[in-house]
Amino acid sequence: MGVFVFLPLVLPLTAWPIARLAEQRLHPRTATRLLTGLAVVMAVCSTVCLGLLMVVGTAQLPGNPLPDGWSDPEVREAVPYDEVAGKAAIPALLAVLLACGRTLWRHGRVRRRAHRALAGLPGAEVAVLPDEVPYAYALPEGRRGRVVVTTGLLSRLEPAERRALFAHERAHLAARHHRFLLAVQLAARANPFLRPLRTAVSYTAERWADEEAAHAVGSRRDVACAIGKAALVSRATPVPTLASLAAPGPVPRRVAALLGPPPAMRSWPSVFTSVGLAAWGAAAGTAVSALSSANSAVTMVLILHAATPL
Repeated sequence: MGVFVFLPLVLPLTAWPIARLAEQRLHPRTATRLLTGLAVVMAVCSTVCLGLLMVVGTAQLPGNPLPDGWSDPEVREAVPYDEVAGKAAIPALLAVLLACGRTLWRHGRVRRRAHRALAGLPGAEVAVLPDEVPYAYALPEGRRGRVVVTTGLLSRLEPAERRALFAHERAHLAARHHRFLLAVQLAARANPFLRPLRTAVSYTAERWADEEAAHAVGSRRDVACAIGKAALVSRATPVPTLASLAAPGPVPRRVAALLGPPPAMRSWPSVFTSVGLAAWGAAAGTAVSALSSANSAVTMVLILHAATPL
């Protein structure tokens, strides 16, 4: 394996340029899908390599249940600095598993609580809660999901802004943005170097819904006004993986983008642009990460198979 086992742990750094440029230069739909794909692949590759390193470290611990051959010098020689890297990978991988498990548990808990709160309401697409606290969010539920909004927020919006609010939340549900948000949340937990991609996807998913809402209501200005007003009076969503019109983040940038012309549709940027170079650089980093983790996994399996007595 050599140093290849360490590459997936640091290759997410190659995605930092595209994480920033995609927000500005790509259509929000393209940026969301691209960044989420990069984050998920890199997170899986880095976690696989942490697992391989943990095998080497765990095999050196006294009293471990692993075969004795797994602690042979031939196995340890496959990993550079096996004494330090192998043992350091044990708490690192446990921390990753705990962080990802906590994120999934919190996501599931909030969704269950939201469903219980709506149990007594009619099963309509929009659930209006009699609450003076202003907030709204898109709640995934079945195939269509529901838009949850309080009377406190509706009373602060004009009719055109209400239409923009509902169009925005419906866009979140139609595109399943909660899946993108949950995926990048888990990826950032698996590898801290992927946090810029999580932040970028949180923004581009909102921009994607902004553009869909503007197209649905026929007025970019109404959507911009609804976003600005909702951000001033609303509180954040109960969990980062639930999308919302007033999600925390660079609201002024979203408003400014809506007051300008709509973004151009482009499936993949040209290589002769800065965003194109960044995208190809991130794609190359992802490919190298996948190849490195695959090579390390195959090599480790072959070595462990050879070291395991039949």
